[in-house]
Amino acid sequence: MNNHTIGFIGAGNMARSLAEGLVANGWDRKNLILADPDPEQRRTVTETLGLTVYEKNEELTSRADVIVLAVKPQLLHGVAVEIATSLRRRTAPLIVSIAAGVRIGDLQRWLGGGVAIVRVMPNTAALIGSGAAGMFANELTTQSQRDEAESILRAVGVTVWVRSEGLMDVVTAVSGSGPAYFFLVMEELERAALKQGLDGPTARLLTLETAYGAAKMALEGGEDPVQLRRRVTSPGGTTERAVQVLEAGNIRQLFDDAVSAAIGRARELAEILGKQ
Repeated sequence: MNNHTIGFIGAGNMARSLAEGLVANGWDRKNLILADPDPEQRRTVTETLGLTVYEKNEELTSRADVIVLAVKPQLLHGVAVEIATSLRRRTAPLIVSIAAGVRIGDLQRWLGGGVAIVRVMPNTAALIGSGAAGMFANELTTQSQRDEAESILRAVGVTVWVRSEGLMDVVTAVSGSGPAYFFLVMEELERAALKQGLDGPTARLLTLETAYGAAKMALEGGEDPVQLRRRVTSPGGTTERAVQVLEAGNIRQLFDDAVSAAIGRARELAEILGKQ
């Protein structure tokens, strides 16, 4: 697998993070290439990663066994149409799309059909190697290609496969948008601490370390969040009183509504992008 050449169309933060993760996991630098029209992006890749980066996408598509489409969703139609001809000149490589909201059927149509495609929804924590990505493959994708796509994303975090493409909208709402939910909770906990008299640095440190510790306990403790919450909520104590206030504010319904709203918007955006 390490003998295959992986090409990234787009050399932005996510593509660079994936490439860096692959290098850290033992991939040979000569088998990792990128393409980007922006000279600043190309310079950054060369200077920070020491990888080959091309100006023209066609230079990459003629060399790569796996092509990762790492451009903004609104640019993907133009990129796909541009590379479609060059893909038909050879045995089609595996296409991995990390463009949010673009459905496989639309991408397949833009590429001219007959292409193995894996759609991925990563999140921003991939930039620090702690991402969570949902994945779905079309019927043309072989098991070895699924494994290869997974190996790319696992270089920057954990991966899960979903059983239908429609569930990618749920992945978008949960892990794609999810960091913002946690940032909002941290923002408000810090604000409340300041309001009650703690100084800024203390409020920030306590909030961030508490969030980190809670996440680490959930990941490593072997208990689900319900059990963990109950274990730290002593009857009649301060935590119980605070949790009662959150529950009285209908926090569960708020999360239901928030996730549903994000799913709805993901579907709207997919319809808009698919009309290209």
